Amino acid sequence: MSQRPRASLGRVLDDLGTTLLELVAGDVDQREEISGLVIHDPLDEPVLAPRSLVLGVGVDPSGGTLSRLLGTLGDHDAVGLVVRAPVALTPEVREAAARSGVALIGLRRGATWAQLTALIRSMLAEGDIGEHEHESLGGLPSGDLFAVANAVAALLDAPITIEDRNSRVLAFSGRQDEADASRVETVIGRQVPERYATRLTELGVFRDLYRYQRPVVVTPQDLGHDGMTVQRVAIAVRAGDEILGSIWAAMDGEVDSERTDALLDASKLVALHLLRIRAGADVRRRLRADLMATVLEGGAGARDALARLGLSGRTLVIVSAALLTGDDHAWTADHARAAELERLADALSVHLSAAVPSAAVAAVGGTVHGLLPVIVPTGDPEQRAVRLASDFVDRVGGSLPAIVAVAPAGADISGIVHGKAQADRVLRVMREGHTGLRVARLDDVQTLALVLELRDLAAARGERPVGAIARLMEYDERNNAGLVQSLEAWLDALGDVGKAAAALFIHPNTLRYRLRRAAEVGEIDLDDPEQRFAAMLQLRILAPR
Repeated sequence: MSQRPRASLGRVLDDLGTTLLELVAGDVDQREEISGLVIHDPLDEPVLAPRSLVLGVGVDPSGGTLSRLLGTLGDHDAVGLVVRAPVALTPEVREAAARSGVALIGLRRGATWAQLTALIRSMLAEGDIGEHEHESLGGLPSGDLFAVANAVAALLDAPITIEDRNSRVLAFSGRQDEADASRVETVIGRQVPERYATRLTELGVFRDLYRYQRPVVVTPQDLGHDGMTVQRVAIAVRAGDEILGSIWAAMDGEVDSERTDALLDASKLVALHLLRIRAGADVRRRLRADLMATVLEGGAGARDALARLGLSGRTLVIVSAALLTGDDHAWTADHARAAELERLADALSVHLSAAVPSAAVAAVGGTVHGLLPVIVPTGDPEQRAVRLASDFVDRVGGSLPAIVAVAPAGADISGIVHGKAQADRVLRVMREGHTGLRVARLDDVQTLALVLELRDLAAARGERPVGAIARLMEYDERNNAGLVQSLEAWLDALGDVGKAAAALFIHPNTLRYRLRRAAEVGEIDLDDPEQRFAAMLQLRILAPR
């Protein structure tokens, strides 16, 4: 499956339009394609592929810092630099942009870096769809939703958005500035604002939209919000009985038969492209998962699979993520959560690839594994991966609660397999609720991991508590005396009666009495460190928990 050419910088600006980006300085009429997207890290030496587009997150858009960065990026043959608007276009900055050949672009207020990253990466990934570079649907490049959106907008003579079933914006046409404030907010957020979506639901717009194969009209008076001043006309996008999404046009006037026919034709065209994208994404996802599984298992085809992932000969850090669900953070990996697992894989792929474009991510066996190439020979690559993982879990937050394990870097297949095994050990500790960490390495949880593994070994052998602990458990079962619980709390508190009593919500004198009874019933000397250690070990490994 060969790729179509990736997007050029000029096409990115044309498709995203002035709603998100503004050209500050430089030439965007360059025919060369963008090779990838990289986030600038002031703490790391820049390692960029030629023709990279750099996101200057946190870069001061004024002063000499910007000029120096443009010069550095020019030395690395970067195609452009995006910084937060407004940008102070001083003579020094203008001269640096011209001398370096790096276009300077401003990201407008209200748009987030995550939104911009997702948009541009989706545009760059369009080349992965199609069997050859000339494949087209309806005269447009297969799967190129932005090209489709612009074609539909020209057909209807109105700015349009293409949205999925959840009112997320998949693509939008140019001329969005001709609409109104609510449309701009929708495009910037890549999602219909909740207050508008709620009102549309109350009006029965979505019900009619998905029930009938005809346009649905929403007037500003219907919505009742000051931000909407232009009428909306929407039509569902269908594939047989399945609803794939919808097209929303911002245009006033009567929806006559000519406009209705144009919308119906547009919906059929969009359906073809959405189906092609879904089919291509499914094939790529399965292929990548198969290649990742082969690498992580370390079998005979591991080296070839690593080469096909484009990671042959690279030192790699394993980053493994899993989903948590519910208030108690219960672990889940069943088929009902397959869609969420795919979302987690896609989100982690976008996040890691923004920092290291060659990173590979796939869901394998209920866990999302990432292979992160080490691009800077100095420093601690594992610690850098921890920073990226921490930033990721903070970004996805409660909408996609995840835990992430980071394993040491491996320079060959055996190192990768060993790293994956370490990541699995860390995830097990985290998902069983033994730590409040969302991101961890084996160094953080090694003792807990060993305890869990000893518990597994004891269970496999059928081991049961003996001696003092067995006698205390038997006594508690007959008398409900709480001696085992009291002894365990005291041992965990290192003999601090006050702390242990507070943990049990009892009076310290009550705990002292129970400890005396535990020593008598269990025939254990609590002043003997060897006997205390034996009791603690049995409670941790053998006693039911």
